[in-house]
Amino acid sequence: MNDDIKNILSEFQAITLGEMDGVKLMNRVDTKFIINSSRLPFLLQAAASRYFVLEIDGQRQTPYSTIYFDTDDLIMYTMHHNGKKDRFKVRMRVYENSGQSFLEVKRKNNKGRTNKKRIEIQKEQFNEMEFKEDNLDFMLQRVPYSPESLKPVLQNFFQRITLVDKNLTERITIDIGLKFRNVETDSMAPMDELIIIEIKQDGALKSVFRTFLEQMHVFPGSMSKYCLGMVMVKPGIKYNRFKNKIRKINKITKAEYVTN
Repeated sequence: MNDDIKNILSEFQAITLGEMDGVKLMNRVDTKFIINSSRLPFLLQAAASRYFVLEIDGQRQTPYSTIYFDTDDLIMYTMHHNGKKDRFKVRMRVYENSGQSFLEVKRKNNKGRTNKKRIEIQKEQFNEMEFKEDNLDFMLQRVPYSPESLKPVLQNFFQRITLVDKNLTERITIDIGLKFRNVETDSMAPMDELIIIEIKQDGALKSVFRTFLEQMHVFPGSMSKYCLGMVMVKPGIKYNRFKNKIRKINKITKAEYVTN
């Protein structure tokens, strides 16, 4: 699939990171969709004349890796599983092409808005999976958990395609080649047939890309990569409230990712 995708992406007009500054959307509404990888070429072909594609150092697919942190009793996973409206994620992310790395805190409030704050860190810190002393103020101001209580629990790997509408009001991220790693046991779970799409907007503006999805009878519905990864690589973890979502993912990807 990668060669086909690369050829289609070459038809897009490129946008740089600097040009995309006006559409960072750090305080936004996210709408998620999942599709089978076989449907992605059609979607990209439909979008080619209406969207820019982010290009970094000549590359239009950017490899990412993310490390998620949680408490010993997995309070952040549990709050998400239990449907709590006000919840947090703490993660480190590296952009593999550039080596640029960030410590990020995401908070989703009870109105469905996502607020993300981040600070740049050294890639060595990402590799060490540890908080440094100069991270503490950032953490203490934004997370209701002490940094000492958090440990790395999950790592993911994926390639991201980023599209931006030509009015610079909307950003689309398309994640492909998703793999999860249990940090403690080093076990891996690939999900090659799964594509996760997020439409990110500052408000309820009309999305042409969403119209393309609806024409394919694809409607909002997904689960966070953190929760999905935890279910995939943590045997015995509670996931009752996610079972319907897992069934939907299995149906879309024609796989059986979780059977217990």
